[in-house]
Amino acid sequence: MGSNKSNYNNNSDRNQIKVVTGDAGYVLQDVPHLCDYIPDLPTYPNPLQDNPAYSVVKQYFVNADDTVTQKIVVHKKSPRGIHFRRAGPRQRVYFESDEVHACIVTCGGLCPGLNTVIREIVCGLYYMYGVKRILGIDGGYRGFYARNTIPLNPKTVNDIHKRGGTILGTSRGGHDTSKIVDSIQDRGINQVYIIGGDGTQRGASVIFEEIKRRGLKVAVAGIPKTIDNDIPVIDKSFGFDSAVEEAQRAINAAHVEACSIENGIGVVKLMGRYSGFIAMYATLASRDVDCCLIPESPFYLEGPGGLFEYIEKRLKENGHMVLVIAEGAGQELLSESIHSMEKEDASGNKLLKDVGLWISQRIKDHFAKKNKMAINLKYIDPTYMIRAIPSNASDNVYCTLLAQSAVHGAMAGYTGFTVGPVNGRHSYIPFYRINEKQNNVVITDRMWARLLSSTNQPSFLSTNDVIEDKREDEPQVLDQEIFSEDNKN
Repeated sequence: MGSNKSNYNNNSDRNQIKVVTGDAGYVLQDVPHLCDYIPDLPTYPNPLQDNPAYSVVKQYFVNADDTVTQKIVVHKKSPRGIHFRRAGPRQRVYFESDEVHACIVTCGGLCPGLNTVIREIVCGLYYMYGVKRILGIDGGYRGFYARNTIPLNPKTVNDIHKRGGTILGTSRGGHDTSKIVDSIQDRGINQVYIIGGDGTQRGASVIFEEIKRRGLKVAVAGIPKTIDNDIPVIDKSFGFDSAVEEAQRAINAAHVEACSIENGIGVVKLMGRYSGFIAMYATLASRDVDCCLIPESPFYLEGPGGLFEYIEKRLKENGHMVLVIAEGAGQELLSESIHSMEKEDASGNKLLKDVGLWISQRIKDHFAKKNKMAINLKYIDPTYMIRAIPSNASDNVYCTLLAQSAVHGAMAGYTGFTVGPVNGRHSYIPFYRINEKQNNVVITDRMWARLLSSTNQPSFLSTNDVIEDKREDEPQVLDQEIFSEDNKN
């Protein structure tokens, strides 16, 4: 890597970024460590070296300088680009087992896999590191100062991964930084595991900053949760696979209903407030969908090339059709949308109108006015059913890896980080990268082209729209080079 230099850069949006630069444009966007603000901390041998479960592992520990590249597809002359610190156990830890007093909190909406993450954090701390004192914070962030705690151990969490929801309860809002950190300090907690979406991770970042300001030896680890898969940098969020799988049931039901009656239309609304990943992947997996509408892809109803014309065409060709719509799609078309989009929930999310009911009614009204074609429309909204299911096998494995990676990071003294897979390798990612933007479907990308090919629906975009969209994407491609240059100045 050549001679590296580590430094903190002050930025109004990115407080004290820890960056390591190296040869050939190498940039490590590192995560904070307890030693950054508490000097001369003692270290201890990692208990895993004496753990019989790990005796068969060829290499117990991750190398100190192992990193994971953010951009895996490169050209011959590409710079090495942005990297993140690889997750995993280290040879030395910064907490003795008897010293650790950990807590776990879940915030925001429900998502398949929450209980699995809770279970595996508890079991990871207990069985890998011999930690016996673990608390569950009841009811989200406000639980730190307004609710009771729940003692956790492997016995109490043994079967919780088979249930949906979260045994700790959850809530939106309730983030009072001073009260939360006061509670952490008063209880003697020194490891905080925070499971939640982008708003929750922003809150975790603020908690970390306050803990650091007070000089406390407390590791703050985030586990990113969003069923919509709209968290950037990481490959995908836990619960997403389960959600797509469960969405198939609703799409199949809509298809059966539509096929069983003349001019049948099945409308399915899926989750996706700002990002249409669930709708897109469920559509691609199903192959029974004739049209998929997502927030990233504008559409229109009336006129040549509009949705109504396409529906009429499909009904004439096939006698039925299935329409999948993400909850955030078409909001700008809804009546009084300006007023509805100004309102927010406790997490700061815009309160959306039910686009599924709205579009179903508009379709009915359109065909009723034409008097040419009688339709039979069935509307299915499985959103809360999908959120409440237990995670499937693939998500259970994924949640285990997330939880154990978070535990390894906290024990190794890392803090102010979130964990997730980047190009298939679990990594420690600084909070600001998770909080800086949302992950969206790129409608000029090949995955969306595959969907259009699968459904045969129009893109609802003109040539000029595509050109403009590609222009908007260009700065994102250059992001890592611009950021590398910033750090050289």
